[in-house]
Amino acid sequence: MSDASAASGSRPALRLAYGLSQGARVAWYLGQYAATRRIVGPLRDETSKPLRTDGKAPDRRALLKAVADLFARDWRNVEKGIYAAPHDMSPRPVSGLRKARAYLKDVPRVDGRRRARGHSEVLNEERRQRFPRYYLQNFHYQTGGWLDDASAEIYDTQVEVLFTGTADAMRRQALVPLADALRGRDQRDVAMLDVACGTGRFLTFVCDNYPRLNLTAVDLSPNYLAKARRTLKKWRQVRLANANAERLPVADNSQDVVTCIYLFHELPPKIRRVVAAELARVLKPGGRLIFMDALQKGDTEGMDALLDFFPWAFHEPYFDSYTKEDLTTLFSKAGLTPLSETPVFLSKVMSFEKS
Repeated sequence: MSDASAASGSRPALRLAYGLSQGARVAWYLGQYAATRRIVGPLRDETSKPLRTDGKAPDRRALLKAVADLFARDWRNVEKGIYAAPHDMSPRPVSGLRKARAYLKDVPRVDGRRRARGHSEVLNEERRQRFPRYYLQNFHYQTGGWLDDASAEIYDTQVEVLFTGTADAMRRQALVPLADALRGRDQRDVAMLDVACGTGRFLTFVCDNYPRLNLTAVDLSPNYLAKARRTLKKWRQVRLANANAERLPVADNSQDVVTCIYLFHELPPKIRRVVAAELARVLKPGGRLIFMDALQKGDTEGMDALLDFFPWAFHEPYFDSYTKEDLTTLFSKAGLTPLSETPVFLSKVMSFEKS
């Protein structure tokens, strides 16, 4: 049997495994979401300030369809050979239970912080000497903000619970423009920089598909960078650096590809412009920026009310301005030409080319 025939013959089995694993994933995180709602009760704060929105939130049927459409898109990309099937389709119950327990244990602390609007626990004079002021907040009302080892350990679970098991599938959509940028190239000759790598979760999918890339990852949090180092330890070619996206430790015109995943909604408007200029600075002429972040107002019909809900329910001080930011103009002024823009459930992925 030829390799092509073998691949064709195994495809139904792989599709079944994919469907079962992603269905189980959604059920697992949906269960934790339900447990979270039971713990925290009605979403309110000490001011009882109501949510104000001009839009109507999608009903459950519309949300389930959007989730199904995301996984259908994800599978089509696998079937077309754009990227490999997820590496974590086999269940790991012991690890999953441990992470769920740590997450649920922290829920009351997060909820107490949310009700009191307590979001400055990480701010102190020593840290002000090391980090920008806008960074020293308990984003999402997380315990420890971005500057705590325990926060880094449960962050991926927090995100998956919030998005009911769809976060990784959304992240994988950034592999589509990456595949386009790398088509026909020897990955050993490609320099790629991932800005604000967080725990390194997105990079596990990059490395699965492109294990020979010359890959550098940076993040401002030493705690999250330490978690990324553990996450990516089997890929020894990945270099990690503790750095601010406003001052990337990379030479001008040195990177073939820059990726930036879920950073800009947590930056003040003025800082977005600084970081956009940095991303453009380090790209080679003809290099690609692959950008992914939350949806913006008007991107997907019926989703605007959810964009209003997120900063109301979680501490996201720059999210509202992000949803109204003209990203095409922002990056164009930095010297980057837009190539594509694709909404994917509650996120969107964009690509740009340096002139």
